[in-house]
Amino acid sequence: MTFNLNNYFKSKNNLRPLIIAEVSANHCGKKSLFLKSIRSAAKNGADLIKIQTYEASDITINKSFKIKNWNKKKIWKLYSKAQTPYAWHKDAFSLAKKLKVELFSSPFSEKAVDFLQSFNVKLFKIASFEITDLKLIRKIAKTKKPIIISTGMASLKEIQECIRLINKYHNKIALLHCVSGYPTPESEANLKRILTLKNKFKKINIGLSDHTNGIFTSIASIPYGAVFIEKHFILSKKLKSLDRKFSINPIDLKNLSKISKLIYSSLGKGNFDIQKNEKKSLKFRRSIFSIKKIKKGEKFTYKNISTFRPEVGLSAKFFFKVLGKKASKNIAPNSPIYYNYF
Repeated sequence: MTFNLNNYFKSKNNLRPLIIAEVSANHCGKKSLFLKSIRSAAKNGADLIKIQTYEASDITINKSFKIKNWNKKKIWKLYSKAQTPYAWHKDAFSLAKKLKVELFSSPFSEKAVDFLQSFNVKLFKIASFEITDLKLIRKIAKTKKPIIISTGMASLKEIQECIRLINKYHNKIALLHCVSGYPTPESEANLKRILTLKNKFKKINIGLSDHTNGIFTSIASIPYGAVFIEKHFILSKKLKSLDRKFSINPIDLKNLSKISKLIYSSLGKGNFDIQKNEKKSLKFRRSIFSIKKIKKGEKFTYKNISTFRPEVGLSAKFFFKVLGKKASKNIAPNSPIYYNYF
């Protein structure tokens, strides 16, 4: 690990964006694919890998409701298929430790929080859909572990309520701008909301949970100061996963990791210091030269001096101050002018 994770939960600027690979349901119900996904994400540049800790009964109940598009069999079956069984976690955390990559999770029940604690996780994630579940949030907050919060669909008031509850126990929080559309069209990515969140929550670092079908939106978030970039990760788009339409493959993950580092390094500090590779170019500035023979006591005028490269004598910016001064010595044509020449 080449970063200090604790820094990302403090009010601190100029942090390299960390790439989070979210495995989610892309294991397609197969433990072998689940572990292979973790291995591939670590190999292809993920700084952290996130999973989801739930079984169907942690998220929903097997009962019909009079809600549009709510089908008990469909919803129950969906989460039963997408779940990451508790029994897989031990091998997942063992593998992550071996690979030296940080593995963490979004728990979807109080039981899941306690279960994850048994693996001594370093942080937790609150999913966008759970941001109003204050009971679950309090359970997570009481662990006093750092918390990443996705803010998809959330109002400013709901985000504030979530933060206030966590602040009763600690202030190790990071927020992720998120649009809970699966997938999200680039035209709805609303990246400027990152700046809004930074303005509203000045002591909290902000990142992005990106559900577009690509990496361009993620890359575009870097100049806005995103400290986390979370993308759903899939081994192959050919897999019939529930999340494949908004997930990236190993090549995209590798490119995102590489490009994010390059872009971050190019942002700089915004100051006016001359850069290391710029210094050798200073000599190509102009300086003041004689353009004809100048006699001692003769005044410097447009007719006997001008400015040319390289800067070997008095800088060209002093041209107007030199005009009208008298030469202190005879000066040959095409000679640089120095301070002691007048």
